[in-house]
This record gives sequence, C-alpha cells and structure tokens, in this order.
Amino acid sequence: MQFLPIVTLIAAAVIALRRSASEAFLNVYLPSLFLLPMYYRWVVPALPDPTFQQAAILPIALVFFFREPRRWRFTTADFFVCGLAICIGFSEFKNTGYKEAQNLMFDMAADVVLPYILMKGLIEPNRLRVTFARRLVMLMFAVSVVSVYEFRMGVTPWKAMNPLFPGQGLEWYTTFRYGFARVAGPYGHPILAGLVLVTGFRIQRWLEWSGYWEPRFRNLPSLGLSKARIITLGLIAGMAMTLCRGPWLGGLVGAAVTAIGRAKNRKRALLIIAASIVVVGVPAGIAIYNYAKVGRAHARTAEQETAAYRKELIDKYLDLAMERPVWGYGRNTWPKIHTAPSIDNYYLLLTLMHGLVAVAFLVAIMIVMVFRLIRFELRAPPVGPPGSSLGFTLAGIYIAIAITIGTVYLGLQTVPLFAIVTGWAEGYLTCAPAAATAREAVPARVVPFAFRRVVV
Repeated sequence: MQFLPIVTLIAAAVIALRRSASEAFLNVYLPSLFLLPMYYRWVVPALPDPTFQQAAILPIALVFFFREPRRWRFTTADFFVCGLAICIGFSEFKNTGYKEAQNLMFDMAADVVLPYILMKGLIEPNRLRVTFARRLVMLMFAVSVVSVYEFRMGVTPWKAMNPLFPGQGLEWYTTFRYGFARVAGPYGHPILAGLVLVTGFRIQRWLEWSGYWEPRFRNLPSLGLSKARIITLGLIAGMAMTLCRGPWLGGLVGAAVTAIGRAKNRKRALLIIAASIVVVGVPAGIAIYNYAKVGRAHARTAEQETAAYRKELIDKYLDLAMERPVWGYGRNTWPKIHTAPSIDNYYLLLTLMHGLVAVAFLVAIMIVMVFRLIRFELRAPPVGPPGSSLGFTLAGIYIAIAITIGTVYLGLQTVPLFAIVTGWAEGYLTCAPAAATAREAVPARVVPFAFRRVVV
C-alpha cells in the first residue's frame, strides 16, 4: 500500500486540469501538507520516493508552467530560494555522488522550489490571499482539535497508517514532559508542530484583526464567542499542548514585530521594539550563556541540562564543521559524536551537512525578506483596521522561524511551510502596490454582518 500517494497525485492532476492550478493547490496540496504525515513515502525503484505532498504538487506545477508561464517575473527571492536548493543539492552530490543526491535534489525541488513558485504565482496575482489564509488556518485548527486525544491519551492518531507503510515513520514517537504527551500531530516532532502552529496562529490573528471571518460557525453553538475567537483559542491550545519552549519564545518575539503594524506611529513603534530587543536581548543572552555553561553534569534541573546540551553541541561540533566549511559532509555522512548524537540547532546542523554557503542562503532569505517587508509597510499608507498589515505579520513569522530553528532542525512540513511563507511574501511585495495594500473583499461565503432582516 505504499503507492497511496498516487491518490493525491491523481486528485491534484484532475482538479488542476479541469479547474485550475490554484484550485488544486488549495484543495489538494494544502490538506495533504498539513493533515498527512510527511514521513510516509511511495518507494519507487530507481526513482525518488515521493511523499503525499510531493506527489500532489507535481501535476499542479506542470499545469501552472504550461498555462501561466508568461505571468512569471524573476525577482529577488527567486535567487535566494533557488540558490539554497541548488547549494544543498550540489553539496550532497559532491559528498556522496549522484545516487544519493538524486533523492535530496528531488526533495529540494518538490518541497522548496515548487511551493515557493506556486505561492508566488497563484495566490497574490489571483487575489486568493484571504481564501488561502482561511484554508491554512482551518487545517491547523483541525489538527489542534484532533491533538487533544494525543495530549490526553499519549497515543498519536496520525500514525494509523503505519501498517500501510511498513518500516516507515518509526523514528518519530510520542515524547512526554511534565507528565503529559507532547503533541506532534502529523508533523513528526513537537517542536516542528509548535512552529507550524505558531505560523498558523500569526496568520489567524491577521485574519481576526482584519475582520475576515463570519460571526459564528454554521450550525454550531457560539458559546458566547465569535468564530474567530474560537479558532484563535484552539490554536493557542494546540501550541500549548506541544510543550515546546523554542516555538513559544519565537512566537513571542515574532508577536512583538507584528505589533508594529497595529501602532498608529509605525516608525516610532519600530524604534521602540528594536531598542527593547537590544536592551532586553543582550542581558538575556548573557544570562542564558551563564545558565548553560555549567555543563550537563552540573545542571540542577532538566531545563538547565537541555540548555547545557545545546551549548555543548556548538563546542563539540564547530571545529568539525570548520574543517569542511564550504560544502559540509553530506546529509547522512557528517561525523557524529556519540555523546551528542542529536543536533538541536539547525544552523549548526546545516553547516555540518551542507556548509556555510547553504547557511548563508538560508539566513539571507530571512534577513532580506524581513527588511523588505518592513520597509514596504512603512512606506505604504495604513489600510483597513489595526493589525490588517500582512507585511508585519509575515515579518513576525520569519522572526519566529529564525529563533525556533536555533532549537531544532528544519524538517518535514516546516520546509515547504518556509517556502510557502517566502513565496507569499514575495508575491505580496511584487504585486502592484495598489493591489498589495488594498483591503480584499470578504469571500462570498462570509457574511459581513451578524444578522440581516429580509422583508417578503
């Protein structure tokens, strides 16, 4: 039954051909990305082994390239995203040869380049911003609701397909903290789930602040809360159930950046936030360093032991990384130290696997995009209610990602999610200014008022 990803491939192809690439992207690719585990693959002899998500995106991309190639314009982010993918693929080829590199090259194309291209080319140009955001948020809200079972019972329902994919996904298992299961959902690891849900939470807050939700769920009691507020609380619960401090910290700092968009004087708010980060961040960084430098052997709590372990990673692996700084050692061939087998820092791990060039591309994407988004919003006049500035929301997401991946690796769904955010941001920035800043109409299925009276 390992051929099951063919279902998403066929569904995406049918919808893309009969309707449009954007319909297939919204109705097949996004649900497969956020509801189906990415550690299940269709094992094809002598060919790359696609996941559900990769199988879905291939026909969508082909239809897009055949029907809408003239709409594409080369822009700044294209260079960095394609550069990152090519650099990682070439590093693997240089270290392990083509046989091993072909799978990683396929992953980079299907999980990085294609999601970026489709987000940039389909969402903003077709004015699907709100439709996409609502779809993404509802999928993550559904994951949060289902994850209550995992949090309570300590067993994840997302592995029900294990018998259909023998030998796959065994490396991902439920972990516990404070006596509770750490929810991972279909994302493999709790920290990855935390990062996904933090991203969804930020997008949901943008939708809520912008007034892009109808007052209540259809055919469901409101319980005195609006639909938007119920979704927000559900995503907060989902993040809380992961019990992961890294995404929480990243989300808090990202929220500070997003808050700039809600201020009346954005430039002054930016200066205050930047100064606060420096004033608070520098002493906090020194305190964290002193807290971690005691070593695992002298740690007093489990939290201090975790912090000490992350510092030891840098001490032990940095010299190894600098022995091959340009292209690294390869995805699975980097030297492992038996006392520190897990590298909970993606910047360090990426350096070991694929070198500093890959790290430079990754960091450049985040820095350049945050700078461009903030500059764009500061130059544009405020449109809509406070908080409806998409640029500051996307900048806050980048900050959350940048901080979180310092505590875990970027993998599974978080890789295409990063590409999706980048494609969305680039599409937002490169559309005509009037289209990018104008408030979109509420989708047809959304009722803009709490009630209406009809006289017959």
